[in-house]
Amino acid sequence: MTLSRAASAEAIGTALLLAIVVGSGIMGERLAQGNAAVALLANAIATGAGLYTLIVILGPVSGAHFNPVVSVVSVWERRLTRARGAVYVVAQFAGAFVGVAVAHIMFGLPVVQIAARIRPTLGEGLGEVIATFGLVLVILLALRFRAEAIPFAVAAFITSAYWFTSSTSFANPAVTVARAMTDTFAGISPRSVPLFIVGQSLGGVAAALFARWLLGENVAPPGPNCQ
Repeated sequence: MTLSRAASAEAIGTALLLAIVVGSGIMGERLAQGNAAVALLANAIATGAGLYTLIVILGPVSGAHFNPVVSVVSVWERRLTRARGAVYVVAQFAGAFVGVAVAHIMFGLPVVQIAARIRPTLGEGLGEVIATFGLVLVILLALRFRAEAIPFAVAAFITSAYWFTSSTSFANPAVTVARAMTDTFAGISPRSVPLFIVGQSLGGVAAALFARWLLGENVAPPGPNCQ
C-alpha cells in the first residue's frame, strides 16, 4: 500500500476507535443510571468489538496499529521504516482528536472540552505499564506464531484489561491525549496524562525487550520486512 493510503487507514481507524470509546462511554453512562459497573461493561464490550472489526478490515492496509507505541516498536523491530512510522504517529494523533469531536457532535455535546477526571495515583500509572506491556506482548508473540489471531487476541486482551487494570487500560498515547479533550465517562484530566504516557512507554519498551529475550532472537522474521 502507498504511504498515503496506509496513513489514511491509521487516521480513520484511530478516529473510529476514539468515537467508539468516547461514544460508548457516553451512552453507557446515560443508560446505566448511576451504575458505574454497567457503564464500564458497556464501554469495554463496545471497545473490544469495535477494535476487533477495525483490525480485521484495516490490518491489510496499514497493519492497523492505531497506537504510537505499537508503531514505535514496529520501527524498532524493523517492520516499519522511521519515516513511515513518523507518518503513522501523526495520523494516529490527528485521527484520535477527530474521533473525540465526532462523538461529542453525535451526542449533542460541546465539541471542545477539557476533562476534569483526575487519575493521579501511582497504581493507575502501574496499570498503564501492565496494560501496554500486555498489549505489545500479545501483538509481538501473535505476530510471530499466530498472525491470523491478532484481531481477536488484541480485542480480547483490551476488553479484559478494562477490568483488571486500575487505569481501565488506555495503553495508547494518542488515545490518552485525545481523551483529555472529553469531559465525559472516558475522560482523563490533562494533569494525569504525563503519568499515563510514561507508564505506556515503559510498558512498551519492557514488552519489546522481553519478547526478544523470550524468543532468543530478533522478533522480526529474517529477510526484508520494512513496509
